[in-house]
Amino acid sequence: MPRIAVLDDYQSVAADFCDWSRVPGPVEVVEFSDHVGDEDALAERLQSFDVVVAMRERTDFRRSLLERLPNLQLLVTTGMRNKSIDVEAATERGITVCGTGSNATATVELTWGLILAAVRHIPQEDAGMRAGGWQRTVGGDLAGARLGVIGLGRLGSRVATIGQAFGMDVVAWSQNLTDERAAEVGVRRVERDELFATADVATIHLLLSKRTRGLIGAADLALMKHTAVLVNTSRGPIVQQQPLLDALREDRIGAAALDVYDEEPLPADSPLRTAPRTVLTPHLGYVTRGTYEVFYGEAVEDVAAFVAGEPIRVLG
Repeated sequence: MPRIAVLDDYQSVAADFCDWSRVPGPVEVVEFSDHVGDEDALAERLQSFDVVVAMRERTDFRRSLLERLPNLQLLVTTGMRNKSIDVEAATERGITVCGTGSNATATVELTWGLILAAVRHIPQEDAGMRAGGWQRTVGGDLAGARLGVIGLGRLGSRVATIGQAFGMDVVAWSQNLTDERAAEVGVRRVERDELFATADVATIHLLLSKRTRGLIGAADLALMKHTAVLVNTSRGPIVQQQPLLDALREDRIGAAALDVYDEEPLPADSPLRTAPRTVLTPHLGYVTRGTYEVFYGEAVEDVAAFVAGEPIRVLG
């Protein structure tokens, strides 16, 4: 009987979106709500499992870990791309790696939730109301303001379109962005320095890679307006953390709205938790009912197809 491990189910909700009866024959499913970052502990936990379902990039599956999992036959990742899995090493060891579909709108919606929360000081005003206060801040305006979109791919394009609906002047930049591509989305391509110097809201929508790791640092933050908001719903390491903390503590930018971090879950003693003028969410971009229905539902499909001898959505 195949043993299936479902990892990093932080809220113990995977079972709400899974119908394991769709897998031929009996299976044993164990769902883990805690995160294990230590490779020794993780290898020990997963020793006896034939199948592992990984939630996005919450757990690293490096070559060294895969070599310590002799029973692993199938590794399923939610989404069709996962930088935390060494697919080459898995393939060499005869481990099939499969993915699932995803929901393109969930992270876009959260991005705008963070923008509105930061620009209109919603967390501060909510806390003030609960403390018995009234009108403590003066919010900014989106209509007529400039939205700078860093990365105009599938998500960035959607964010840009919503910015236009708010009446914002939308500009974009990325390392490979062309004038023609920007025009297709109805926005204007600008150089990097101009985006950071003129944007009232700068929002990041890039993939994490060697080229984008640490891409945004002190020089970019120094260009930003005193009132500008930086939003990151992509990956934490794209923004250098210490320069961002310095800019916030020294009151050099208006705010930062963050959903992603260098280390996740964010350590309890992280200085970001006490940084001024921040809106922080715990990587909720894809954490919606609709997304989980796709993620976990298609993970079951992947396992069922593998057990039937006809793997689907194979990566690598």
